[in-house]
Amino acid sequence: MRSVSTAMRVVALYARLRMKPRSSSVSRAQRRLRRPKGPAEPPAALRKRHDVSARRIDGFTCWTVAPRGREATRAAVYLHGGAYVSEIAPQHWALVGALADAGVRVEVPLYGLAPQHTYREAYPFVTEVYRRLLTEVPASGVTLAGDSAGAGLALGFAQTLHALGLPQPARLVLIAPWLDLTLGNPEIPAVARHDPWLSPVGLIELGRAWAGGDDPADPRLSPVNGPLTGLAPTHVYIGTRDLTHPDVRLLERRATATGAQVTTTVCEGAIHVYPLTPTPEGRAAAAEIVEETAGRST
Repeated sequence: MRSVSTAMRVVALYARLRMKPRSSSVSRAQRRLRRPKGPAEPPAALRKRHDVSARRIDGFTCWTVAPRGREATRAAVYLHGGAYVSEIAPQHWALVGALADAGVRVEVPLYGLAPQHTYREAYPFVTEVYRRLLTEVPASGVTLAGDSAGAGLALGFAQTLHALGLPQPARLVLIAPWLDLTLGNPEIPAVARHDPWLSPVGLIELGRAWAGGDDPADPRLSPVNGPLTGLAPTHVYIGTRDLTHPDVRLLERRATATGAQVTTTVCEGAIHVYPLTPTPEGRAAAAEIVEETAGRST
């Protein structure tokens, strides 16, 4: 078994002390829902390196981060995590910047967050962003990616493409996807005891807000229940100290049964969204994500 880096242990301790309390009870989750949303603009360093622009689509902002001084033949749509209630964070922009450094144009749709907004607004918005991107870049050059809640939205959206008459992207890259808002998998409680970041009780409350009164088991909310046939090749990154790991294993089993191409990279001892963490494990996974998105992986 590969040893866990000291940096990963430090990040896990920070998450336990600072992050986990935010969703450790229903009341704390409700306070998180009521908290004002913070800024969501790209950092100044990213603007200095790349061509960064914003446009409004269906009432929401979509940022475009494009490599400066060269034409991008590859593109990605990146959907950020944050339990559907938190704005995009610096670690998300860091990965977006790394993708642009590698020559990838990145569309970053800032979908509306709960409780003011629900998935019912997010799906049409992401659909229009994707549809417009395909007028400039062929689907064979597009990666659909996301982390945590954003990865769940990415998979749910990909499952709707056939009905919309839109092509699948070249690939999906899912970082620790939140695949089931109900967190009803019987394997989750055992893993949750060792997750230093996430607590089921609070996440379920946040998921209810995102569902806006609809059935949280609906595939658009819990894409582990959705169709996998015809899905683009999918690469999932997951740590073993992540309560979303059991549902990733369930997704693997469903993919095997339906013939879908789902590849999973499991990092022993890693926490939630580990490719976004400042650790050796995170940097290695982020580099792999950039390579496959830029079309450089073999």
